[in-house]
Amino acid sequence: MLWRVRATLPDRPGALAALAQRCGEAGVNILGMQIFPGLEQVTDEFVLRTPEGWGEPEICDLITASGGGEIVVQAANEAALADQPTRYVQACRHVLERPMSFPEVVAQFFDAEAEAPPGIVHDTMELRVADVDVQLHRTAPFTATEHARGAAMADLVNDVLDRTRESAAIGTTPPVRRLGTGSTPDLVVAGETVTAMIDGVAVGLGEVLGPVEDDEHVRLVNLRVDPAWQRRGIGTRLLVDTARLAHMVGADEILLTTQSDNQAVLPMVLAAGMRGRIRMAGDLLTVKVPVRDLKPLDR
Repeated sequence: MLWRVRATLPDRPGALAALAQRCGEAGVNILGMQIFPGLEQVTDEFVLRTPEGWGEPEICDLITASGGGEIVVQAANEAALADQPTRYVQACRHVLERPMSFPEVVAQFFDAEAEAPPGIVHDTMELRVADVDVQLHRTAPFTATEHARGAAMADLVNDVLDRTRESAAIGTTPPVRRLGTGSTPDLVVAGETVTAMIDGVAVGLGEVLGPVEDDEHVRLVNLRVDPAWQRRGIGTRLLVDTARLAHMVGADEILLTTQSDNQAVLPMVLAAGMRGRIRMAGDLLTVKVPVRDLKPLDR
């Protein structure tokens, strides 16, 4: 059976040799290894193939007897044997092609989760993309090397977003259908809905929906803008007023859900001056935005 094992070893000559010798004596094969250097100790990650019947206790005893500590053991499969530099290059390619996939890609790269595991001691890495926080959680502590790799990938996303904004600023806007002569919408509030009206015609809608997982402090939000009126800041204005409306009805945070290839969500959140946490799972992108500090909405 394959296992992914992380442990700290003393930073002294022969430490790895002692572990390798004990593995050989126990019939444990070291198939892969990564080294994360530190000042006084080194974090090593191994992919081990163990004899039949071995489990976490036997592996921990083996590592401890070799002078290791801070041991984290996880069952693994053949994917754990993938070349790490190759994985890093592939992750960067995915991010370049689809910047909004960053949360999903970086979580997979670090074998982490976007949501904190409940009731389990874990470590957290926080990365900043534009003004959006991306958090990763896992039981094995993140090393300084991994923090540097994560920051480098976040910088890559920021570069892509900056270039996209620059291209949009110097490019031409395709012709769009106009309704009437007005261009600035009036935002009309009714119940838990904000409607963007231009010349009496609804061109956008923001709705405060039900709570998330029975938590009244996190409310789902639905935003829609007529395609002919997109890219004019209407979605940003709707987001701001809908967020303020959600706060008025008791929400501390709002949650937006959209398709993972929707490139408009992140710029809209940033243009609204908000901070959020993004997560991608499969084809869905979710953005959770705190609203507790927003001013009440004038009805």
